[in-house]
Amino acid sequence: MTIEITNESGVEVDETVLLRLMESNLAELRVSPDADVAILLVDEGAMEALHVQWMDEPGPTDVLSFPMDELRPGTDDSPTPAGLLGDIVLCPQVAQTQAAQASPPHPLMDELVMLTTHGLLHLLGFDHAEPAEAKEMFGLQRDLIVSFTLGERRRSR
Repeated sequence: MTIEITNESGVEVDETVLLRLMESNLAELRVSPDADVAILLVDEGAMEALHVQWMDEPGPTDVLSFPMDELRPGTDDSPTPAGLLGDIVLCPQVAQTQAAQASPPHPLMDELVMLTTHGLLHLLGFDHAEPAEAKEMFGLQRDLIVSFTLGERRRSR
């Protein structure tokens, strides 16, 4: 599995946490170890340009996902085949603002963990446009983050 992380945002981010997160999430979702995904961290200007170009919406956003091979989560008996999952684009500046304004406020990395997981689920075909879809996606997102967080706690002991 190739997980490429590129930080062009100017914000210091612990890329090793994002790498471990993706490894954990991809394993939980039974995605082939031969699948590839890229994470790109960009500044507000670059994110705004992408947001306008692809979503026709003004201003920067927190995360955008660009699926490639339309892969879906696998099962124990049938993992996702090898392929190119796509790109997750994050804007740490927007994420930092959201983290500071959350109730309760939380660290930037917690917000980036949530946004990266959210972006991955979009790459795998999940959406939240309809209430039933939102319930499924956000429930799975929560479960993945909890699993990752517990793994990180065990790792740091």
